[in-house]
Amino acid sequence: MIRGRIFICGDSTAASYNAAETPIVGWGQLLPAYLPETVIVNRSIAGRSTKSFLAEGRLRALEEELAPGDALLIQFAHNDEGNKPERHTEPWADYRDNLKVFIETARKHGALPVLVTPICIRLWENGALRPTHGEYLKAMRYTAEETRTAMIDLYEDTFRIVAGMGGEKSKDLYMNLRPGDDPRYPDGLKDNTHTRYAGADLYAKCMAEHLKTL
Repeated sequence: MIRGRIFICGDSTAASYNAAETPIVGWGQLLPAYLPETVIVNRSIAGRSTKSFLAEGRLRALEEELAPGDALLIQFAHNDEGNKPERHTEPWADYRDNLKVFIETARKHGALPVLVTPICIRLWENGALRPTHGEYLKAMRYTAEETRTAMIDLYEDTFRIVAGMGGEKSKDLYMNLRPGDDPRYPDGLKDNTHTRYAGADLYAKCMAEHLKTL
């Protein structure tokens, strides 16, 4: 069991949100409910990749707080995969290099780095859940082995959950809203990347179970 604090570096799928502004909920937002005796510091922020998180100095700022016994959770890929130049990375090049910066920074301060694979995107085709994140998953898993870094394969957990629930029921985990469901989205919304409370809660529970075994 991790004895220190848990810091989370990630993107919108792990971030914390104001419920009055949006029904989006990240798994990092709900993790404290499953680890009540642990201090959780969620530094995840929407729209960030390994590249932009580092470029904005967010890891440097967090580094000032890291102490021996803490854990640093590292979860990126969604925005690394995108085509925006300020975010995009190549999985077997700068994505891996950037992950190593997070790992080395944690170790420099006596903290435990933990790579976390991204949650699955809910994409159904011909009655089956389509795999997502491709080479980025492979690159993270390889980096974990190469650097002997702990890794939580949250992608596998989330893929199994969504596939098991089926195409219709799993809509409730993500930001799929019908017109009238939420006044903030009068025309409804189809978003298979970001989670609502139900999805974030399930995924936070999975994370907590893994973290208790580290």
